Amino acid sequence: MNTDEIWRLSATELSPLTRAGDISAETAVQASLNRMTEVNPQLNAVVEDLSAEAVSRARDLDKARAAGAAPGPLQGLPVTIKINVDQEGHATSNGVTALKDLIAPADAPVVANLQKAGAVVIGRTNTPEFSFRADTDNPLFGRTHNPWGRHISPGGSSGGAGASVMAGIGALAHGNDIGGSLRFPAAANGAVTVKPGLGRVPAWNPSQKAERGILAQSMSVQGLITRSAADLHLAMPSLIEPDARDPFHVPLPWRGETQEGPIKVAFTRNCHGYDLHPEVNLALETARDALVDAGYVVEEVEPPNVFDAGRTGYRALMGEVYAMMKQDVDAAGSETVQKIFEVYFQEFPPFAGTELLQMMAKRSHYAREWSLFMQDYPLVLTPFLPQPFFKPNRDTEGAEGVHEVLGCAVYSYAMNFLGLPAGCVPARLAPLPSGPQPINVQIVSRRWREDMAVDACIAIEQRVGRFSPHLWDLMA
Repeated sequence: MNTDEIWRLSATELSPLTRAGDISAETAVQASLNRMTEVNPQLNAVVEDLSAEAVSRARDLDKARAAGAAPGPLQGLPVTIKINVDQEGHATSNGVTALKDLIAPADAPVVANLQKAGAVVIGRTNTPEFSFRADTDNPLFGRTHNPWGRHISPGGSSGGAGASVMAGIGALAHGNDIGGSLRFPAAANGAVTVKPGLGRVPAWNPSQKAERGILAQSMSVQGLITRSAADLHLAMPSLIEPDARDPFHVPLPWRGETQEGPIKVAFTRNCHGYDLHPEVNLALETARDALVDAGYVVEEVEPPNVFDAGRTGYRALMGEVYAMMKQDVDAAGSETVQKIFEVYFQEFPPFAGTELLQMMAKRSHYAREWSLFMQDYPLVLTPFLPQPFFKPNRDTEGAEGVHEVLGCAVYSYAMNFLGLPAGCVPARLAPLPSGPQPINVQIVSRRWREDMAVDACIAIEQRVGRFSPHLWDLMA
């Protein structure tokens, strides 16, 4: 097998070959590095090239295996890490020029867990300033481009992760999500992800000087973006390994109990006043039909009010951001991001004082409603965005732009406020006038049952296929 074929393999296809020694870790890593050299200059998805240390680590893995060491589940798999997470010896810049020399003293839990499993970090991926946009651009590293074309934003804040993994740079891409930052890039690039629920993946940055706000702690999660849904079943068990530095991590196995009988799925296309684009509707219907054919019982029924939960949650988050983060944005952020935050505060008027505490307390009410509903419907199929993905810099175009980018994304940030797992999978390649564009749908699952969301994503992917081969033909 030549290197041009190796980088195309999904993590699930590549892992048995590297574990068995049919492909060395060095060969697998070098294939991805070659692909990075070829396509990254046009994408600017990877902003720190770790080629030298990646090859060195791959060689060490090969030597250890030859000496009798058991290969890890992710043996030799090339991965990328987002620049807002600590990797020892590298800057955790978070896209902010003032933080370009903030060198991590140790690995964050997600980096440590991936490397313990045998993965090899080949580069660090771009994020917007403070990782708080649904698009990816910053004064330190510049703009990341979507491999489908420059008419589509790459999403954010894990835009570098989504663009890189879909372009063939690495088999797995690390990202994180406080309001949609795994799912936005997955949707923009036609990739697959699952936003884990609260407490599933250990998280902490050794470089941080103070603890994050309570909503940032409870809404933000670490995860992976992949080209194939099955890759999440392969890699997420390693990512969720316990780390004592996260005292709120929940050490549950990846797979939960098998459900008796067919699984019921609540299906909604209610966009709560926003227009549902015909192509998004077709994607939802395709996903519904795929689940029915796979043996799920899908019923068009309305879940608890996601609009109320989502808007309340994001206004509460904005209250915390205003109190704890605004001064940093004002001091170190670019004029562009400062203006975006001004509009955020208009779109989501921040709760403050007693009202903020009341809305934070109300989170339990919303979560309880969903928990009771999901006793009958363990999965919920929803739109991710009501319209096809937006253009680059749409969120810089005032109130209308922010409203299109984030205002309508209630199905995204509501799940962060509720702490529920949410898969995001492409269900249609829309033939839009600007060119082919992925359309993703969302699968929400019961608490602690990310595996069920991934199973549903696999069923949908089996119907529509992976989008990466279409993308690579387009890129060629």
